[in-house]
Amino acid sequence: MIKLFSLKQQKKDEESAGGNRTGAGGKKASAAQLRIQKDINELNLPKTCEINFPDDDDLLNFRLIITPDEGFYKGGRFVFSFKVGQGYPHDPPKVKCETLVYHPNIDLEGNVCLNILREDWKPVLTINSIIYGLQYLFLEPNPEDPLNKEGLFWFSVGWVGGFGVGS
Repeated sequence: MIKLFSLKQQKKDEESAGGNRTGAGGKKASAAQLRIQKDINELNLPKTCEINFPDDDDLLNFRLIITPDEGFYKGGRFVFSFKVGQGYPHDPPKVKCETLVYHPNIDLEGNVCLNILREDWKPVLTINSIIYGLQYLFLEPNPEDPLNKEGLFWFSVGWVGGFGVGS
């Protein structure tokens, strides 16, 4: 019995000495925070992408900037906001395009039609998977699953230049 008490005391001492993983404010980090930290540490960003954190202490909310270097959207600068919920990685992050763009898979409110953000999401997918998926949407838009019918029209007639250049 004494051994059990000494083990409990040892664990308390380790926790008070900083032995436990903590998030902001000394609270234990949630599963979502631990996983997003792992995803960010393992990021392998393409040269056309950049990520920034408005609040360095908040890894659950960040921005991605994509600047395609080929295709219809070459020269554009597209900003996406990521909001990672406490259900991550079991639930996908919420991703919105903050740049007005005529794109068949992005509507005028910034909603993105990317299958891995909806029905094909699996907990093994990472932030890196989403970034590459978003980048691919600018290289190969998917006219088979349009979210923005007007954007599909302008894309189909080849007139998208100049849209999405500002944010």
